[in-house]
Amino acid sequence: MAKRYGERGLSVVGIHTPETDSERVRSSVEAAVRKEGLDFPQLLDNDYAYWNALGNEYWPALYVVDRCGRIRAQAKGEVHADESSGRRLEEQILALLRESPADCAEAEPAK
Repeated sequence: MAKRYGERGLSVVGIHTPETDSERVRSSVEAAVRKEGLDFPQLLDNDYAYWNALGNEYWPALYVVDRCGRIRAQAKGEVHADESSGRRLEEQILALLRESPADCAEAEPAK
């Protein structure tokens, strides 16, 4: 989706919060990112700062944040483009991409 909708304003960022000690090693995470062909920025959240800030409880979890910085959708577990979860996520992203950047001027900041 990052490639398909990037020109329309979609940005994708991965946040890796480790489940095991070996997943805390930066070089291991970098190797996995290369192996999977992930071409978007990745943050290593070894201290669980993002995990805790979001009140997350699931691996993996996906959050859709609008251009105003508000979380507008969340997916728990794996999401596949050819399944209902992937189609639903794409519909949510497309709806947000149709929103005007001017909407942020009136929006409350994310908490």
